[in-house]
Amino acid sequence: MAVAGEILRRSLAEEVGVSNGSSSCSEELHVLAVDDSFVDRKVIERLLRISSCKVTAVESGTRALQYLGLDGEKSSVGFNDLKVNLIMTDYSMPGMTGYELLKKIKESSAFREIPVVIMSSENILTRIDRCLEEGAEEFIVKPVKLSDVKRLKDFIMKGEGEEEKRKRKILKRKLQDGVFSLSSSDLAVELPSPSRSSTICMPKRPKLVNRD
Repeated sequence: MAVAGEILRRSLAEEVGVSNGSSSCSEELHVLAVDDSFVDRKVIERLLRISSCKVTAVESGTRALQYLGLDGEKSSVGFNDLKVNLIMTDYSMPGMTGYELLKKIKESSAFREIPVVIMSSENILTRIDRCLEEGAEEFIVKPVKLSDVKRLKDFIMKGEGEEEKRKRKILKRKLQDGVFSLSSSDLAVELPSPSRSSTICMPKRPKLVNRD
């Protein structure tokens, strides 16, 4: 099993290298894209390559775990040298959902710091909340646009992911504890429309509750 897993990881990397041409440049952002839809997967691949990103695309959460070496095979070789800067995964997938994949990644000591973006064709607030709570960097409503990919690339290249995530978690804890109250002007939420994607953001700045 360990040998099979390693062969799979190497074959996936070779496929990406062949299909992506000059994408092997070490300075490029390497994105692992996970989607069970062939059409959506190809769209995301193309958007990433247009944005000069190196892409590894797989069709399931299980294949993503195998590529990352998180499939329970203890003797995999060379996986620690794998450089993945961003993981984009569909939410609704058979076998393993994007949410379950997110949890596996965040439980890993080797990959927990890698930003994970969840994509979905459905804008369900409870789904969004639990993904963000579990550590997702962002939740994007499909169809994914070129502007989304470029914004994510700029965000990751600036190295702001972990700091923003830390601030978001602190703010959410305070909101849950009832320390802050928010007015409508404090929210930075862009609602989805049928023709464009929507990014769910956390509140910009909380206001203190006057308890007197």
